[in-house]
Amino acid sequence: MMMKTLSLLLILLMLAAGSFAHRADAQSDLLSLVETERAFARTAATKGIRDSFLAYLADDGVLFRPLPVNGKQWMSARPARPGLLKWEPTFAYVSRAGDLGYDTGPWEFREKGPDDKPIGHGYFVTVWKKQPDGTWKFVIDIGTSNPPPASAHQSWQPPAGDGKKEKAAKKVNVEAEQTDLLNLDREFSKDSVAKGIVDAYLSYISDDVRFYRDGTFPVMGKEATRVALASKQGVLNWQPLKAGVSVSGDLGYTYGTYDFKGSSAEDKEPGNGGYARIWKKAHGKWKVVLDILNPAPPTAPPKTPSS
Repeated sequence: MMMKTLSLLLILLMLAAGSFAHRADAQSDLLSLVETERAFARTAATKGIRDSFLAYLADDGVLFRPLPVNGKQWMSARPARPGLLKWEPTFAYVSRAGDLGYDTGPWEFREKGPDDKPIGHGYFVTVWKKQPDGTWKFVIDIGTSNPPPASAHQSWQPPAGDGKKEKAAKKVNVEAEQTDLLNLDREFSKDSVAKGIVDAYLSYISDDVRFYRDGTFPVMGKEATRVALASKQGVLNWQPLKAGVSVSGDLGYTYGTYDFKGSSAEDKEPGNGGYARIWKKAHGKWKVVLDILNPAPPTAPPKTPSS
């Protein structure tokens, strides 16, 4: 009887240790992602924008200029740009498997260097993928611009634990999940045209969604997103180009190109650009947790021949 009790106790201790180790690994993955983002920003300050991006881009990583392009090819084909680009993550999240994550926060640009006044402000979104050597490289970098902020932002802080045991990550068929997510994004686009932007979005976004549009500050939450969407009505559709999913099947992304035609008089000019979307799966269903558009510059009106 004593031996059975000791054996049972040993098994329980081993299970508890395994659960603790998994939670510790999840926290470690999140911390390493944020530190990689901060190291990326420090490299930009010391070595410049071009070299820092080339150092942290994945081989298949994309930038939005404004449409998605291969980041390494685009950066390598252009000379280094002067100026100081600064940014800081204020939110970050990593999949249960620790192989895919994203973060976001404010950026500012100083044309001549650190002593210059900022001439540009906005928010960035970066999607990171863990490489075979254990390092993080980013597969998506996209952002929006906004007016100068009225107050300083709060730096990212590790989330407090809630005491709940986290389930161990189960591996999924990544290729199949990516196909399903890409098809879901296509269905989302069809619903946007058939049902209207607001109704379609409310069906696909999460309660805590982050919503980014150029020229305004990001908003968070379903109701705030509904208000933002309702302020600019029209027909919005998009063409997904690629999807990525974590091996645990709980975090994914899609990106592609979009077209928008406003219904109001001031929005008659068709708009287009690139978009990125981050998805989380909960209770077997994908929901959008971050949505961002990167618009192309408006086309210049044709010149009127002088008389």
